[in-house]
Amino acid sequence: MLLELHPQNPNPRNLKQVVECLKNGGVIIYPTDTVYGMGCDIFQHKAVERICRIKDLDPRKAQFSFICHDLSHLSDYTKSVDTPIFRILKRALPGPYTFILPASREVPKIIKTRKDTVGIRVPDNVICQSIVRDLGNPLMSTSLPIDYYIEEYTDPEIIHEKFGHLVDIVIDGGVGGMQFSTVIDCTSGVPELVREGLGSWEAVA
Repeated sequence: MLLELHPQNPNPRNLKQVVECLKNGGVIIYPTDTVYGMGCDIFQHKAVERICRIKDLDPRKAQFSFICHDLSHLSDYTKSVDTPIFRILKRALPGPYTFILPASREVPKIIKTRKDTVGIRVPDNVICQSIVRDLGNPLMSTSLPIDYYIEEYTDPEIIHEKFGHLVDIVIDGGVGGMQFSTVIDCTSGVPELVREGLGSWEAVA
């Protein structure tokens, strides 16, 4: 199903449909402030396993990130964050960054990495934030089952044509991007650049 949501003012009825789909173990493709991503409710294990099958990934080796509504989720899913790191997060988010942090016990085992870490995202995208707010917990997020993004994968109608049969809902939230988020590892207490993407490293370093 291709479901349109207005980028600035998503229709509450359509939003409810997306949230109900996620709560029932559905998988969606949705816009972020970077590329279109694929995700599910972090507590729906069968949905996580389904995404792993779609992408041919071993859940124990996969590196998924969490889409959070804001930093209030931080204390639930990460261990205590030092003040200097928290300041960096506050400065950078919402924005096109993924911060790798030590995972708390609340993170479902199926999506914890072997290093016991979790990647936290708070995209600057109204649709994304509205879905997570109404769901009440983070979305597990990963890229589409492709090697790299090209211009056609910024168009939700083409995304639906290519991948709609693999998921329950493809959200049309307008044209997406082609650049990934900037990934910053904060597990040592000192931020380290893992991958430079759309977010400026200099702006937060």
